[in-house]
Amino acid sequence: MTGIAPIRVAILGATGAVGQTFIRLLAGHPWFQVAEVAASERSAGRSYAEATRWIEGDMPPEVARLTVTTCDPGEVRSPIVFSALDSNVAGDVEAAFAAAGRLVLSNARNFRMEPDVPLVIPEVNADHLALLDVQRARRGWTGGIVTNANCAATMAAMALAPLHAAFGARRVFVATMQAVSGAGYPGVPSLDILGNVIPYIGDEEPKLEREMQKMLGVVSGGAVVPAAFVVSAHANRVAVENGHTVCLSVEFDREPSLDDAGRVLREWRGASAVRGLPSAPAVPLHVFENDDRPQPRRDVMRGGGMTVSVGRLRRDPLFHLKFIAMGHNTIRGAAGGSILNAELLAAAGRAGTA
Repeated sequence: MTGIAPIRVAILGATGAVGQTFIRLLAGHPWFQVAEVAASERSAGRSYAEATRWIEGDMPPEVARLTVTTCDPGEVRSPIVFSALDSNVAGDVEAAFAAAGRLVLSNARNFRMEPDVPLVIPEVNADHLALLDVQRARRGWTGGIVTNANCAATMAAMALAPLHAAFGARRVFVATMQAVSGAGYPGVPSLDILGNVIPYIGDEEPKLEREMQKMLGVVSGGAVVPAAFVVSAHANRVAVENGHTVCLSVEFDREPSLDDAGRVLREWRGASAVRGLPSAPAVPLHVFENDDRPQPRRDVMRGGGMTVSVGRLRRDPLFHLKFIAMGHNTIRGAAGGSILNAELLAAAGRAGTA
């Protein structure tokens, strides 16, 4: 897919772990140029290299030279704004940018469940972007906010989406094993996580139980009608660097055979509008046949970190099927998901210009 003029983009919360992931993924991007980086007032006025404790690989030199600004739409002028802000501050800041005419791609939870805000995994529910028009009309914004989901909910929803479309999910049980990188940097203290499992991640289980229903719902009357299935979730932090693993058991309206369910998962490619976008993996779901996969250490970077791996599909004695989904939490589940959302909007001519 070609013909997209270069678009200047900004990153809010650029010095943090997710902000740095945005910068790594956008280095050399064919459509987007990182033109502005913004963070807290204590970082403002310094070069990005001076203000940032870089934690992985090499900092792109063109970004290292940029001067950090505050997260103020009067200072940040790019038409596309990727927000890696913590939810404690994201709400007012992201709304201010949307009101000022910027397209905000948010990782924070603040707006995810608002009825007029799209919560999008492009392969799953690209059509929910139609809510942007409703959002602008209701709020008087000339810009807008598009959110991506909780990182664990993203893995679960991608694996469930084709099965729900084919057989109608009714009840879903999920138990997560979530990587320490999901807690940001410096994250979980080593003496808390090494040799340990922490069976609680604040507000994570309600996100899983709500967000999957919205993403797999349908747009009607200017809002999303949530999918009718019910979700029960357990969330656990484990001593894995990158890659959230989700165990799912699902009851369906129409009980599928293992062969039919496996075929649906293997053949699924998601919304056609996503295919060929720069960050879109050729295969959004990779299905393993062997019993001991997926594994974060071996499989997390499949598809550049944008593919969700599925395995251990089998009968469930309580429900109908059980299986495992695993994906990269800071790429597919955070920065990479936002970038793919922006690419989808840019390809549709809805993302501004340089």
